[in-house]
Amino acid sequence: MHLSGVVAAAAVLPIAPRQSTVTALTVNLDQKFQSIDGFGFSEAFQRAYNIYNLEEPKRSQVVDLLFNTTTGAGFSIVRNGIGSSPNSSLDWMNTIAPTGPANPASAPEYIWDGKDSGQLWVSQQAAKYGVNTFYANAWSAPGFMKTNGRDSNGGLLCGVRGSACSSGDWRQAYADYLVKYIRFYEESGVQVTHLGFLNEPDFSTSYASMQSNGSQSADFIKVLHPTLAKAGLSHVHIACCDATGWRVQATMTNALKEAGVEDLIGIITSHPYSNGISATLPTSRKVWQTEYSDLAGGWSTAWYTNGATGDGYTWANHIYTGLTAGNVSAYLWWVATQDRETNNNNNEKLILVDKGDYFVSKRFWAFAQYSRTIRPGAVRVGVAGGSNLRSTAFLNADGTVVVNVINTDATEAALSVSGIKAIAAKAWKTDNDNDMVAVVATVGSGGTVSGVSVPGRGLVSFVITTSAS
Repeated sequence: MHLSGVVAAAAVLPIAPRQSTVTALTVNLDQKFQSIDGFGFSEAFQRAYNIYNLEEPKRSQVVDLLFNTTTGAGFSIVRNGIGSSPNSSLDWMNTIAPTGPANPASAPEYIWDGKDSGQLWVSQQAAKYGVNTFYANAWSAPGFMKTNGRDSNGGLLCGVRGSACSSGDWRQAYADYLVKYIRFYEESGVQVTHLGFLNEPDFSTSYASMQSNGSQSADFIKVLHPTLAKAGLSHVHIACCDATGWRVQATMTNALKEAGVEDLIGIITSHPYSNGISATLPTSRKVWQTEYSDLAGGWSTAWYTNGATGDGYTWANHIYTGLTAGNVSAYLWWVATQDRETNNNNNEKLILVDKGDYFVSKRFWAFAQYSRTIRPGAVRVGVAGGSNLRSTAFLNADGTVVVNVINTDATEAALSVSGIKAIAAKAWKTDNDNDMVAVVATVGSGGTVSGVSVPGRGLVSFVITTSAS
């Protein structure tokens, strides 16, 4: 045998194609965690006017981006700031009681401007899209109810332990004030569902702020709860306490429990600014992450730039951590819109509004992948598989199963989803080149979903219809 002939023959043999590895994800519907109330944002401190002042059709386009469940983010919670400032200078939120009485026994004169710093209009638009969760949150009581006589620079609510006010105890007056605010919204066609009386009470600022610890918060809750009941507003859930960080809120929550008011509270609320979400909070109540954003980074529309603080990829991971490590039932961004001039054009906004136009960040689409697919009433369930994947799964109220997958690796990963009897599936992806773009998912005869790959450093969401849907 001629050896060179053998070599030549071998050189033309076909090479078998490389088989791509499929990462199998398995959903466990029997493993249940927290229920979901939704995802949302605030337009407090007059940010709402950024939308309102846009000319059509851009104004409607931004509203649609925020609330449309088919083409937008499908946000389902709006957090409104309850004003306490005597006027609307700068970007302050004006109070409904600009002139206070001399003592708490006399009711103030309430003034409703029908705008509420633009927030009412945004809420009304949200309601048209089916949003029914509205969180009214006060940064402070009006100044005449506080130890320092103004709504800014901290101070305590008169009447809580540790306060000293010659005018008396203003706790009931503050509770009545909050009820009046809810009534104004009711009369305008918007039903407030959750009520907070503090914002970052461990932090004193030059704008609206009021300080409180857990025991002092309990002193007010003991007045607020029966006041809501007497007003026929028992369906409005009390929220507490929107601390600056998760550990601070844990301390406040333990104090609330020690004071015996945990059962009077609807939700425990916190921000992750001073310390992030690393564990569940010590409560039997639902937990909401009610405000977070990138306050330092300059405006960016990037998805992934080596994990920068404003990247969409970074915020997808923050949401994942909140849902898993924190077991949160709601995850809210700070403000939806902001102009270029405010705060040196930083990343605290999802949408930049500038010179009559708007520009959408990748952070927005990170939220959309979760908020559009995971609907209010969903329950987080188990999902396993993929060492480089950060996956969550949910059972929606309509029976559909949602699986969200973040790829922490730089290499694309082919996926399969099993453990459920799928009969149809939809999927979307977001990465550097795509903004929640639909991709084709296939369903095999055994009910396994496949045919979709999650890009490197990308995010894919499935909505799967099952035989039980």
